[in-house]
Order: sequence, then structure tokens, then C-alpha cells
Amino acid sequence: MEKMEHTILEEQKGDRIDKVISVLDEEWSRTQVQQWIKEGNVLVNGLPIKSNYKCSLNDRIEIIIPDPEVLDVIPEEMNLEIYYEDIDVLVVNKPRGMVVHPAPGHLTGTLVNGLMAHCTDLSGINGVLRPGIVHRIDKDTSGLLMVAKNDMSHESLVNQLVKKTVTRKYKAIVHGVIPHDFGTVDAPLGRDTKDRQSMAVVDNGKHAVTHFHVIERFKDFTYVECQLETGRTHQIRVHMKYIGYPLAGDPKYGPKKTLDINGQALHAGVLGFTHPRTNEYLEFEAPLPEDFEQLLDQLSK
Repeated sequence: MEKMEHTILEEQKGDRIDKVISVLDEEWSRTQVQQWIKEGNVLVNGLPIKSNYKCSLNDRIEIIIPDPEVLDVIPEEMNLEIYYEDIDVLVVNKPRGMVVHPAPGHLTGTLVNGLMAHCTDLSGINGVLRPGIVHRIDKDTSGLLMVAKNDMSHESLVNQLVKKTVTRKYKAIVHGVIPHDFGTVDAPLGRDTKDRQSMAVVDNGKHAVTHFHVIERFKDFTYVECQLETGRTHQIRVHMKYIGYPLAGDPKYGPKKTLDINGQALHAGVLGFTHPRTNEYLEFEAPLPEDFEQLLDQLSK
């Protein structure tokens, strides 16, 4: 069981306690935080409160994070595409259709199952279901992920993500023809109030910035490269939809009539970070998957 403390700042004064806490860690959903509050795991100035409690300046928040449910995650032999590996970090190219880590009720066939068969030394910071995982990409997004093999490297890589010094570039095909060559989307993201399974641009969301440039234009589509400044859930998918150019093939955020690629046309092609031990900058590039290449060929014809 972990404990976290936070003192309410001027800009958080008057905000609901569940909103304030859910912003402290991008892995925490507001629903999860509300459950912790209901269970008495959140104290304000030493006393339990309700989810709608409005914070005051210098309120002392104490959050008791329950231990994750102990589940037995089984190592599975997989033909993983490892781009780099040493005693501290591993870089893997995840195929489209593979889930990154197990969840209750879905404990097999994930990247973590494969990683556990490939190596026994993965950091334990994120608990039994997400050993070594410092960031994720969606099930139907392909591309590069960095994995921590010990707690020292895990903390270093997470700090680099927080400081926005990790290079993450994605290739995408979007609906519509973008007229300008470059753009930046700076719009806060949070749970969609109408659909809790989706993300949306919302007033009280978490800060999110995506930069993009056009690689090639087609009749009804545009091929772009997006660079993440922040790494929110579904960030590129939601941001491109927000500006009117949803991703091709995206079953959640795109139009019903779209290109058939079994998921969104999105590939995490470039990943760069500073090595936790040597401080050397490493950068890797993974080519587009075959079906993505075929899609581009079809569009250019």
C-alpha cells in the first residue's frame, strides 16, 4: 500500500477533490479516485471527505493507494521484435492488435506476457500487471515502446516523460485534405462526459499538445507525422478529430465510412530518450507495417 501527499495550490482552490487528485497521475481515472474517497482512502487535513468536497488553499491531502489485485500473469513465448536491449532498458516494436498489458479478465496474449517470457528482470514499480511498462500505445496502434528492466531506469524514463524530453513521432493517415503544412493542437483532454469509455477535449482536462506536419496529400486523405509533447490517452486520435481530420480506420473517433485497416492508421515510428545509466541519447525508428504501406499505395493510385 502506497501513500501520497499533496498540498492544495492557489490554482486548485475551489476545485472538487476528485478532480484535483485525478490530475496528479495520468493513470488515475476520476471514477477510480471517487472509489478511493468512498472507501476512506483519501483524507483532507486528517479527515475523510466526499467526492464533491471543494478544496481550500493549503489543504493537506493524503491519498492511500490500495495495493493492486494480486493476479498471476503467465509468461508466454512470443516472437517479439526487439530493437534494443541492455541491462536497463528494452525497446520493442509492438504489432497492431496487441494489448500492452493485462487487465483483470484479460490476462493472456499481451505484450507483458511476451516480455516476461523474454526476460525475468522487469521493474516492479507499476505492479504485477504492468511490469516494466512506463508508457503505452493503444491496442490497434503499432510501433515502438521503451520498457524499464529495473526501478532506477523506470524512474529515469518516467521523469523524462514528465519533463517532455522523450521524442515520440507517429505516422498517421487522416480523413480530409489538410491545407496547411504544419500545425499544433493545444487542447486539454479528459473523459468524455457522454461516454466514459472515450476521451474528449474538455475544459477541465489535462494539458495536451500535439504537433503535426503534412507528408503527402491524397484526394480525400492526408498522410501526416505527429509529434507528442504530452502523452495523454488517445491523444493523437482525439486531437486530430477535434480539428476536423479524424484518423482513418479509427473505430472509436473516426467516421463509420472509412478505410479498412483493422483499427486506426497510426504507427509510433520514432522513439528517442536519454539512457538512464550512460546519459547517452538513443533514438530508434521502426518502418511502417506492411498493411499501412499498402494503404498508402492504394491512396496514391
